[in-house]
Amino acid sequence: MRVVIAEDETLLRQGLRLLLEAGGFEVVAAVPDAELLLEAVEEHRPDLVITDIRMPPLHRDEGLRAALRIRHEHPDIAIVVLSQYVQRRYAIELLGGRAASVGYLLKQRIADVGAFRADLRRVSEGGTALDPEVVAVLISRAGRGDGVVRGLTRRQQEVLAYMAEGRSNAWIGQRLVLTEKAIVQHTSGIYDALGLPVTPDDHRRVLAVIRYLDGAAD
Repeated sequence: MRVVIAEDETLLRQGLRLLLEAGGFEVVAAVPDAELLLEAVEEHRPDLVITDIRMPPLHRDEGLRAALRIRHEHPDIAIVVLSQYVQRRYAIELLGGRAASVGYLLKQRIADVGAFRADLRRVSEGGTALDPEVVAVLISRAGRGDGVVRGLTRRQQEVLAYMAEGRSNAWIGQRLVLTEKAIVQHTSGIYDALGLPVTPDDHRRVLAVIRYLDGAAD
């Protein structure tokens, strides 16, 4: 898998390169700003881009803007953004229209090397990876703003959180020590409560959940 990394902190950029190469990824470029990221993508056409959100020159959302441009111009390239902060707006903009092949992870997540590499592989294979803290913020804000999420049972809220992370029913069942059939029943109840159509497409169900949470949190 060919990867381009964009991170302005030299130690973290080089650390990510070493971490990925040790895990079998091919890092074709590692750059310090968003402009060079866009150039590297055009040159190398990687399978996956990993980028910080805040980068030079203003250290605002240059990395996110570059990621959104890449998603628009090269929809076949998977994107994972890294941040020190949980920003609901960033998550919603990144998902924007489709939740496939995208991830929003906090930098603390890198400390669990195995989980981090697994998240990258899942995104590169068309999946979704949202940091649990990002999901928690989305759900808590939606819960304060709308009674529907608050009306879900505690178990349904747990299942909803894992759904928003992009987890499959089988994975959720193993995590919660429940049968896959029980998880299907919980997800059906969640869809009914949120007024969302049932669909076998995991990416669309993640996007539907995130869209609902975005609307409820506004």
